[in-house]
Amino acid sequence: MLAFSTMAVSIRALAGALSIFEILAIRSGSGLAVLLALIATRPQLRADLSSQRITLHGFRNTVHFAAQYAWAVGVTLLPLSAVFAIEFTAPAWVALLAVVVLGERLTPSRVGVLVLGFVGVLVILRPGVETFRPAALLVLAAALGFSIALVTTKKLTANTTTLTILFWMNLMQLPMALAGSDLSFVTRLGLGDLPALLGIAVSGLLSHYALTNAFRAGDATIVVSLDFLRIPLIALVGWFRYGEAIDPFVFLGAALIVSGILWNVRAETRRPT
Repeated sequence: MLAFSTMAVSIRALAGALSIFEILAIRSGSGLAVLLALIATRPQLRADLSSQRITLHGFRNTVHFAAQYAWAVGVTLLPLSAVFAIEFTAPAWVALLAVVVLGERLTPSRVGVLVLGFVGVLVILRPGVETFRPAALLVLAAALGFSIALVTTKKLTANTTTLTILFWMNLMQLPMALAGSDLSFVTRLGLGDLPALLGIAVSGLLSHYALTNAFRAGDATIVVSLDFLRIPLIALVGWFRYGEAIDPFVFLGAALIVSGILWNVRAETRRPT
């Protein structure tokens, strides 16, 4: 949650100097550089790399890149809390896809967390108000793309290492980003951009490392439902960093979301393994 919030703030900070393609090129390029450095200094990690299921990696990374582009554009045009709230239409798609693709069960508590999550998001957005601008449709499309990528990630974790998933993600998405970039963009950057560049580099890799391992440890529906907590967190960030108004409906919706999460976690701890 902290990494994805840092990513949003860093994208907004760099948006004045760079295009979204160029920002994503920095994210993928820095991530790939870190991974290659780790592999070079720790040769034993090479055994963890695999080219198996390369078609599935390609599908995942193409969908994820498109979704990430749409999400990043939304970050520059909408209040941060609105972007994150709209994005959380994804858990319902994940829940449905996880049942069809992964064979996971929809227990009453999992249905409950999704229903309360959606009600909470509707309370935050209040359909008909200004958050439903054209940019909101991009974020909705991104949510669907993220859900497909998330379910694919869960499927890959069955027999693919985290290092392999991250390696192919950065290697495949770097040329996608560079294809839409002006390669002289580095000359537009100054020392003042360094914190945002570091934010992109660190959060871009850390967020997916944490998320991939979370999927390895638990069902997709549970992992994504916990991620709902990003909404109140980013609302506070938007208020503190950009002066975005704190909407009481954000916290009312967040209360509903957290209630569903706590119910689901309690039910999961009691479910036989």
